[in-house]
Amino acid sequence: MPFAVYVLGLAVFAQGTSEFMLSGLLSGIAGDLHVSLGAAGLLTSAFAVGMVVGAPLTALAGRAWPRRRALLFFLGVFIAAHVVGALTSSYGVLLATRVAGALANAGFWAVALVTALALAGPHRRARATAVVVGGVTVACVVGVPAGAALGELWGWRSAFWAVALVSVPAAGALLVALPGGRPDGAPPPAGAMSELRALARPRLLLTLLVMALVQGATFCTFSYLEPLVTRVTGFGQGWVPMVLALFGVGSFAGVTLAGRLADARPGAVIGLGMSALAAGWAMLALTASYPAAALALVLLQGALAFGTGTTLITRVFQLAPDAPTLAGSFATAAFNVGAAAGPWLGGLALGAGLGFRAPVWVSALLMCAALAGGWVLSLSSGAVRVPGRLGAAE
Repeated sequence: MPFAVYVLGLAVFAQGTSEFMLSGLLSGIAGDLHVSLGAAGLLTSAFAVGMVVGAPLTALAGRAWPRRRALLFFLGVFIAAHVVGALTSSYGVLLATRVAGALANAGFWAVALVTALALAGPHRRARATAVVVGGVTVACVVGVPAGAALGELWGWRSAFWAVALVSVPAAGALLVALPGGRPDGAPPPAGAMSELRALARPRLLLTLLVMALVQGATFCTFSYLEPLVTRVTGFGQGWVPMVLALFGVGSFAGVTLAGRLADARPGAVIGLGMSALAAGWAMLALTASYPAAALALVLLQGALAFGTGTTLITRVFQLAPDAPTLAGSFATAAFNVGAAAGPWLGGLALGAGLGFRAPVWVSALLMCAALAGGWVLSLSSGAVRVPGRLGAAE
């Protein structure tokens, strides 16, 4: 795998840490800036909205640039947003930096995915995607707990400084590892309307919907693991970081394994992965009161969720070969739509008084909807339909 692909994963690690680290910093931010916890929580929502809206907009804005220039520009804006966020004493400015950072993150993701695939070549596309997405899973395991620890030791601003500092060597490495300009013989990008028409294909849109449903199921349960394991499983509060880290370890293992399997059999990985996810969320809801079962399923579901999600990203690029950058942006948007909608739906279930297992049942239902979408895709592909197949014949 080219060195530059791993550099992209490092940059995504820093950006993934920024996206999720506020969960451990909200109290410090609220106290320092004299705002409510709810207002501090809006900083996370602003980042998610910025990712969803920004992915297609930034991809359209930077699609004509050479990839190295686009990546360095987006990463530079991301670093600057975190420096300003670390220095400001204004809640409004901090909120603006979260939106700006999200827009830059969305643009970087879209270009990074298509760059990694181009560097890896046609036979290692899934492995390249796994390296980039693996940056997010490492952020969940290492970056987010480290950010929370820094916040405890030196205040929430130190976590923002750390994200900026980790991003600087990634920018330097990208400057060295990626060639400038366009590759020799590369055609100029197609017109924006031509690329948008390519993304309007029904099978691609349905794949993006399936992807959003899978991510919604993942983050619905992940967001409410703390009350599940403390009030249903019976673990003490001290176990919560360990359980979250266990999910992250499973996620990293899942993207790594999927990267090795999905290049050969992407449809099987997606179809079997989604079926196992639906069954696994239902099993977790039923067995959450048994500690050994809960721990095993948290690890397994993390692996299945991110392994399946990574392969779905690769499938999006396969379905839109003539609009790679915009395809990457739409995949990024679908990921974040699920990441925002899942916790909202889980919160509605909790608010309705359905109990602490309710978000897990919502995850199972979302996966049933994803399976239905996958079945429609298999019907439309003209492939021989067997269990575990999704999409075109492999």
